[in-house]
Amino acid sequence: MASLSDFRVQSVPTAQANPAPLQQAVSPPLVSSGGSLDSMLGLLQSDLSRQGVSTSSKGNCSACQKPIVGQVVTALGRVWHPEHFVCSKCECELGNRNFFEKDGRPYCEPDYFSLYSPHCAHCNKPILNKMVTALDKNWHPECFCCVKCSRTFGDEGCSQPIVENYISALNALWHPQCFVCRECFSPFVNGSFFEHEGQPLCEAHYHQSRGSVCQACQQPIVGRCVTAMGAKFHPQHLVCQFCLKPLSKGCFKEQDNKPYCHPCFLKLFG
Repeated sequence: MASLSDFRVQSVPTAQANPAPLQQAVSPPLVSSGGSLDSMLGLLQSDLSRQGVSTSSKGNCSACQKPIVGQVVTALGRVWHPEHFVCSKCECELGNRNFFEKDGRPYCEPDYFSLYSPHCAHCNKPILNKMVTALDKNWHPECFCCVKCSRTFGDEGCSQPIVENYISALNALWHPQCFVCRECFSPFVNGSFFEHEGQPLCEAHYHQSRGSVCQACQQPIVGRCVTAMGAKFHPQHLVCQFCLKPLSKGCFKEQDNKPYCHPCFLKLFG
């Protein structure tokens, strides 16, 4: 019988793999950061020019101040790279979307209404169309209702008997509190109102109903009026969309339904 003492443990030399020859790292040539971008842009423009693609600058982007060579967005009297014309709140691109301007800054439609539209005292949502002003608050017409029966106060009148003071207007009798603008339900505080198609209206909604509201400032046009691009303007509000100079003589170029003076049009689109 063999015992453990008959066995010897021998160390077996392990084979060592030859290490891969070290390769000396080669550093790329240093390029000064100041000139690298300009150099790359220069090469790109040269390549595009050889391929027949126009590389003339269309102005500097209002956001990044870099030249615009390809597509351009013209808005708020300035030019932008499409990817840089974004909502001032959520930063979504506005190139193909409706946008609103506030203090020279663009906003997408949802953010503009959320930030700057009046909010309903009942549901706290933005009021986009008709608005009722009552009890020193603003309401959606459908939200301004009786707290007891929940019925809305419509625009057809209350149909209740008149037992005290009344207003005689438009061949009818009214409670003083019921004789209001048919659009915004605001009372005629100064005693004057406008009539359109048999309905009493405030001045703003009268001009809006007749289409005599300035396309630029959304205020009623009472005196002189300029008609251009299917809309009406105060004469001082029909201006070049780039340089903002008045187009007093009515001579302008149109691009994307926006007016430009001849020099700015040639500079941007010529």
